[in-house]
Amino acid sequence: MSRSGKGRVALVTGGSSGIGKATAFRLRKAGFDVYAVARRVDKMAGLEKDGIHTFHMDVTDDASMTAGVERILAETGRIDVLVNNAGYGSYGAVEDVPIDEARRQFEVNVFGLARLTQLVTPSMRDRHRGRIINISSVGAVIYEPFGAWYHATKFAVEGFSDSLRVELRPYGIDVVIVRPAGIVTEWNQISRDGLVETSRGGVYEERAAAAARTLKRVDNRLLSSGPRAVAKKVAKAATAGHPRTRYPAGRGARIIPLARQVLPDRMFDLVLERVYLR
Repeated sequence: MSRSGKGRVALVTGGSSGIGKATAFRLRKAGFDVYAVARRVDKMAGLEKDGIHTFHMDVTDDASMTAGVERILAETGRIDVLVNNAGYGSYGAVEDVPIDEARRQFEVNVFGLARLTQLVTPSMRDRHRGRIINISSVGAVIYEPFGAWYHATKFAVEGFSDSLRVELRPYGIDVVIVRPAGIVTEWNQISRDGLVETSRGGVYEERAAAAARTLKRVDNRLLSSGPRAVAKKVAKAATAGHPRTRYPAGRGARIIPLARQVLPDRMFDLVLERVYLR
């Protein structure tokens, strides 16, 4: 892959806000012909002004994903980079979260990512070149109370990506993980609102409220980073001649996994209890 995106095509999911929107802008600046997709097309008007193509895609709808990939291939003949960014955090006690919501968390964060990967792989394999960039999280190596379903999806994304990397390497396709730490986007607000609502009136209500307050405290530029920090790493992963397998992004993206590696499980549990539940 060239160190420039000139003449290359990138598809970015979850392009209506946060990391996805910032990534679309960054890749466009790097010279890529960018397609940003999301369910909320109205939120992507600003992208179009910068020459970024936008259209509706729902990563839980197979027909929507299939039609979207076919459209891009018909218009450009290629997809050089896929950025699997679409995702959200569903928080709440395992006992309280409806199993249908747990399934939806996997549908968006894991199966949508996997299906879109299936759809773009044949054209990349035929051209013997391509790059699949999966947005993971430090949540793939740590855990939080009330975050079991979300963390399970991110653990799954990294296991999926590592296996896929070895599988596709002989065909000229790189698979890269970008692993953000805390990022200031609407993700945090949605996650903590869902946590409070799911726990309302139940046995976990008080502790869930404490955990939501902790999530709110870290949702600022002093403790977390803006989405541009992730977009910068995605662009680096997209244009590197020989990309790394993983790119940490944002404040804490290196130190948090290190702390998890160093501390014994019980000690890490105690840290989480002090931080989240008191």
